[in-house]
Amino acid sequence: MPKIQLNASGSRMLEITEDNLQTIRKYDLFRDLVDSHGYIDEDVLEKLRLNIRSLIAHSTEDTKDLLDLCIDVIYHDSMKAYGLQNLMKLYAETFAE
Repeated sequence: MPKIQLNASGSRMLEITEDNLQTIRKYDLFRDLVDSHGYIDEDVLEKLRLNIRSLIAHSTEDTKDLLDLCIDVIYHDSMKAYGLQNLMKLYAETFAE
């Protein structure tokens, strides 16, 4: 299982499962997430959280995979913009086309 670094000092790491990455892909969660400037900050992380909340609230399908992603990754105590940037890099490397 790959790990991503959640802070610049490297003291916080988080394991990312294949299911986590597949859920991101299934719901296309990173599409249009980052503005044209390309900078990932806390506002981008909050935008992702709000997008996921909206998907869960308005879905008629089972969203257990989204809930698991939230619990395991997105709402992790140490998840900040730095961690999201590394998650996006891992995702891009995993699904490079």
